[in-house]
Amino acid sequence: MALSWASMPPPRTWEEATQKQWQTTEFWRQWITVGEFPDHPWREELQRSALTLKGLTYAPTGALVAAPTTSLPETPGGERNWDYRYTWVRDSTFALWALYTLGLDREADDFFAFIRDVAAEDDLQVMYGIGGERDLPESVVEELDGYDGARPVRIGNAAVQQRQLDVWGTMLDSVYLHAKSRDQLPEQLWPVLLRQVEQAAAHWRDPDHGIWEVRGEPRHFTSSKLMCWVALDRGARLARLHGQAEYVVKWETIADEIHADICTNGVDERGVFVQAYGTTGLDASLLLVPLVRFLPAEDPRVRATVLAIADELTRNGLVLRYRGDQTDDGLSGTEGTFTICSFWLVSALVEIGEVGRAKALCERLLSYASPLGLYAEELDPVSGRHLGNFPQAFTHLALINALVHLIRAEEADRSTLFTPAHRST
Repeated sequence: MALSWASMPPPRTWEEATQKQWQTTEFWRQWITVGEFPDHPWREELQRSALTLKGLTYAPTGALVAAPTTSLPETPGGERNWDYRYTWVRDSTFALWALYTLGLDREADDFFAFIRDVAAEDDLQVMYGIGGERDLPESVVEELDGYDGARPVRIGNAAVQQRQLDVWGTMLDSVYLHAKSRDQLPEQLWPVLLRQVEQAAAHWRDPDHGIWEVRGEPRHFTSSKLMCWVALDRGARLARLHGQAEYVVKWETIADEIHADICTNGVDERGVFVQAYGTTGLDASLLLVPLVRFLPAEDPRVRATVLAIADELTRNGLVLRYRGDQTDDGLSGTEGTFTICSFWLVSALVEIGEVGRAKALCERLLSYASPLGLYAEELDPVSGRHLGNFPQAFTHLALINALVHLIRAEEADRSTLFTPAHRST
């Protein structure tokens, strides 16, 4: 007996089935061996997450789905149930950054070709169908209950209609990393990038729905401004690489303006970056401040922000996206801790020199993995139960970055330990 899917015929003989099984196994083995994985106890976790991200990629187009499931509840019995079977530009470009860290950069060519196709003549959307579909209307399947009786069961995702300013920065950052490693930018991609940087330049002052896709009123989210800065900063670097001097000066000037605006309006009296202009609430997305090199890790505002999130935006040591009573996200009920945010905290703690604290948190997070080494979107901070859609690309890409941060910190410590403090000349 053999399983089949859609129009693909199943194998008819034992020999044919064995051959297909061998071909599948060999494909994955060859793919993973291209990667550069450190000789470290966490090697297996890195490989598992890399394989997960590759497994979430739709081969015909290069699109990467956020998760292969819909409506798995973020809170048992709650309404926070979403359809994640689409490709978010943000998630995909973060995933490419994680794979690049491991020497797996071939997927970037396919995804950038996908972006070039879907954004060749239209503005870049937040998300697309895996075939490049732009229209993803959200509906509720009234006759169905989801996992453990969860309702509603949703098909489609209304976030496709939202304005989320960070999308330009996440894409430009990934393209820059890819182009820098090859010291060139594909000519056919430049018109798409030009349009996206100009969009960020034109709209960075606007309110939006933010990285967490809140369904309340748009606000001036600090992390959205941060990623607009990334779009202009990386855009200027790409323009220099591409020999477009006039854009270098123009975009660097706007990047400096955004930088100054964030430092003036996005920081509270404690020197902590806040969720939105004019508020005092915390947001885990501000852990990206040192990770995207907006400020150096030794800047006191960076340290204050990372420690404030670690101490004040956690439940049982695991990180929340934000406090529900301080953020109008348009929904009722609570949610679990966001695992990507906890892994972001690991990376940010390493950045500010809190390596011991980062390692303790990372080891705890690794202990929550499923028997197959997979993670959902969220964790219950008490029981460790996985919540939300599964497996979640966002979580696995952040896991890779966190582990690499720690491994490199350990290597740096060993290098310092064995380097003479004084060398005669």
